[in-house]
Parts: sequence; structure tokens; C-alpha cells
Amino acid sequence: MEQGTITVAEALALPALRRGLPEVLVGGDALRRPLRWVHAGEAPNIAALLKGGELLLTTGLGLGSRPAEQRAFVRGLADRGIAALVVELGARFTTLPAAVVDTARSCALPLVQLHREVPFVAVTEEIHTELVNAHYALLRRAEDVHRRCTEVLLGGGGVPELLRLFADFAGNPVFLETPDGRLLYAAGPPTPPAEPGSADPLQVWAGLRASAAGLPGSVIADIPGGPAGSGGSRGGTDAVRARLVVLPVHGAPAPVHRIAADRAAGLLAVVLMRARQEEELAARGRGDFLTDLAEGRLDAADAAAQARVLGFRPGPGPLLPVVTRTADDLVPAESWAVLAASLQEELAGVGAPVLLGVRLPEGRVPLLVGLRAEKDRPAVADRVAAALRAGAERAGFRPPVVVVGAPATWETAGAGLRYAAGAAEAAEAVEAGGTPWYDVRRLDVDVLLWRLRSHGDLAAFVQRVIGPLLAHDAASRPALLPTLEAYLAHAGRKAETARELHLNRQTLYDRLGRIGRLLGTDLEDPEAVLALGLALRARRHVG
Repeated sequence: MEQGTITVAEALALPALRRGLPEVLVGGDALRRPLRWVHAGEAPNIAALLKGGELLLTTGLGLGSRPAEQRAFVRGLADRGIAALVVELGARFTTLPAAVVDTARSCALPLVQLHREVPFVAVTEEIHTELVNAHYALLRRAEDVHRRCTEVLLGGGGVPELLRLFADFAGNPVFLETPDGRLLYAAGPPTPPAEPGSADPLQVWAGLRASAAGLPGSVIADIPGGPAGSGGSRGGTDAVRARLVVLPVHGAPAPVHRIAADRAAGLLAVVLMRARQEEELAARGRGDFLTDLAEGRLDAADAAAQARVLGFRPGPGPLLPVVTRTADDLVPAESWAVLAASLQEELAGVGAPVLLGVRLPEGRVPLLVGLRAEKDRPAVADRVAAALRAGAERAGFRPPVVVVGAPATWETAGAGLRYAAGAAEAAEAVEAGGTPWYDVRRLDVDVLLWRLRSHGDLAAFVQRVIGPLLAHDAASRPALLPTLEAYLAHAGRKAETARELHLNRQTLYDRLGRIGRLLGTDLEDPEAVLALGLALRARRHVG
């Protein structure tokens, strides 16, 4: 039954009709038809006065006396699409004519006879009261979901969060698309029904929405506010910025979903007034896809298919996972929209297919890049990193940290993205601003130390190994820590260390001797050198 209505069966169970001792002669299997209204009348041409969905009450005076008239009367009602015909016996008929019963059966029109006289005005009042109550309950449900959507937006959520809430409410996949049919965002119920045919919303859109103008019974709500010439709205007064589409995959949308969709469209119109929201939505949708891939919620076949829906067609070569982290804290959503658009424009010129996403909660931008061959990785990584940095600068952001993962397949791309995301966090802690991009394979130690940063033993290790040197530099000059860092970076080659620090050899030897005495260690001992190197790197992560 549609929400906001009552059915024929429910109407027959109301006291006013029950007193008439109703008997269903035809259409007992169709009593769940929804009622739009109830009408009483005796005119032979009463079908012309109806709109469909009514329960018609009559004593049969308009049926006519000849079988042909009776058949025409019933056919006219069936053609109008009324919900049911209820005939009260006594005033005109003691039993209903065979022509009436047979025609109702052939037209699949529910036919009910009343064996006892009832006041039709009491029946109409009672049914109308039930309809008004049902409609009020429907409006209350629509108002409730509108209130929840408003709370999501006021609480800092955006269009993706609103669409997920609406998809949960509707029990069907929900899509936001441009007037020309380009997908901006797809959301499905959090726990899709475990039934055959249940599918990811992106697959649904690719298989159904993209191949036809939706399914019969789809809910489509225009979102006004687009630039002039972007399309006409239903009323023809405002340009259409986007469309909210609910596809009837798991069940037919009810009237409450249509009302709620229109109200949600108003909220979406307000949100989409913010600059570049369409690109933000698309980037966030792609970011959600890449996150699902990284967290193992997609298998390889589904991932490749969904990537094609999102416009990413990398070819047969390896995939290159890349993760970028911005150096800016508490960035407004409007700036993220500008950043996403700016990065997309810069990446268009790298000469390789790129799938760019944005993950606002984590402040990161995941990407997948299509390589022709593994040997192209360094050159492509250079171009991608340069584009990311240029895009960030153009959007008003500081240079980001760029981590490039190892070449991958669809089976390993998720793990590559996940590890690159962790490596980006570790790299951000040690970013000096001069590295175009980090090779994830050179960050293994930093990733390990980053994951151990909150463990007290790591800070204790740093203090135990280089604590005296840190205390010296805090109280005396010249600082000795840069000398140790340069010495270890050059693997103990003193000539190269001296050149980097612009020191003569004797001064370098003197400083190395002082470091060895402060730390009580031999700088030529490989085990000591390993511990010192780890402590220096760990210091960046524990503060």
C-alpha cells in the first residue's frame, strides 16, 4: 500500500461500511488498491465525473435496466481507474445482474455488494477522515526527513551525507546528476536488501539510469539555481542546476518519498549555491569510491566496473596509487570545492588517465593513475606531483605532501592506496617543503615509527639514544644535531659531510668526537649508527 492512503480492504473494515454487511463478489485479490477519494452517486454518466482511485458508492439507479447499459456503466468506471465499486442492494436490485458481475470480473474491477442499507454520508465522512489522517501522517514523515536533512547540513555535513540519509529513508539508491545526465554522486541504503538483483548504486546507475531516462516509477526532483541556459525547471521559471533521482530498485517509491524529494531538492539548491559544488560532489563521490577500494569493500571486478562508470579507463597497464595531504587545517568546504576543481584542471595535462577523489574528514586527496608500463612510474609521478602542487597553489593552499605508491593491479590497488594514505601522514610529520613527491617504498621506517608515535617506549628510546645531544643543543652553541644528521645521511663519509656543512675536516672531526663523548657511543659501530638513525627519525614523530 502507498503510504498516505488507505486501501479498499481497510475502507470495508471501517464501522460505517461494516454495518452494511459487505460481500466481495469480484476482485478479492485486489483489495489492497489504494483509495484516493470516496464518491457517492447515481448518474448513468458518473464515470465522466471521476478522476481515478475513488471508491464509488451507489444504489444502482444509474446502472440502467438493459445488460448493454450495465456493461457500459461498469466498463466506463474501470476505464477511469476507480479503486472499487460498492453497490447497496435493496433500492434498485435485490441481487446484482450477471452483466454487472461478469463485466467487473473481465475488467478486474473490485465489486462489492452491501446487504444492508447504510447512510452513504456516514461512509464518506469516515473514509475521508481516514484519508486526511493518513495524509497528515505522510506529511509528518516527510517533514521529519526534511528536519533530519536540515540537521545534517547544519551539523557540518554536505550533500553526500544528505543523500545517504535520503537513500536510507527511501530504501532505494539515490543519485544527483547534472541536467545533461552526468553523474555527480550516488548513494545507496546503508544495508541494501539481501535479495537477488541487489547492487551497488553506481552499477545501478550505469545499467539503468544511463541507458534510459530512468525507470517507470522513478522519483525525479529538479534542483533550481543553475546558470541561465542550463535547462528548464518544471515551472519554467528557474534554470535547473541538478536533479535528484530515486530509482525503484528495491521497491516502488511512495508518495511520502516524492514529497520528501521535493523538500530535499530545496535544501540541495541552497547547498549547491556554494561555488563549484558540482566538482566537489563529484570529487567526494570519487573519494568515497577510492576509500571503499582502500578499505577492502570492493572486489577487483566491481572496482574496475565502477571506475569506468566514474570515467576512469586506465587501459591494460599497471595502476599507480597516489595520496596527497594538504598542509592546511580546518579548511572550509568552499575551499575544498575550489581545490578539487583546480587539481582536476591541472591533472588534465599529465598525459595519463587519472581518477581524483577528495576525502574531507581526513583532509586527503586519493588518486589512481593509469600507467602504460611500470618503467613510466618516475616520469608520470613527477608530472602528477607537479600538477598537484600547482593546483594547490592556484587554489590558495600551501604545497601538499604527495606520496606515490608502488605499481598495482585492481587486486592490489586498494592496499596500495591504504598504505600510501598512512605514509602520507608519516611524511607530513617530516615534510620540509622541498620534496616534490615521496616514494612510498622509502617511507617504510617512517610509517612504522608514525604508527608507534603514541607509544611511550618510542619517546623513551629517543631520549635514551640522543637525549644528551638534545640537552646540549638546547643549552649550547654550536648545535651538534645537524652534524650528526648530515654524517648519517652520508653514511659516515666525512668528506661529503664536511662539504655539506661547509666545515673543514678538523672542525668536523672535533664535532664528531664531542657527539661520541656526549652519547657514550662509537660512531663507527654499525649497531650504534642504526640506533642513532632510528632515534633521529623517531624524534620527528614524537615531538
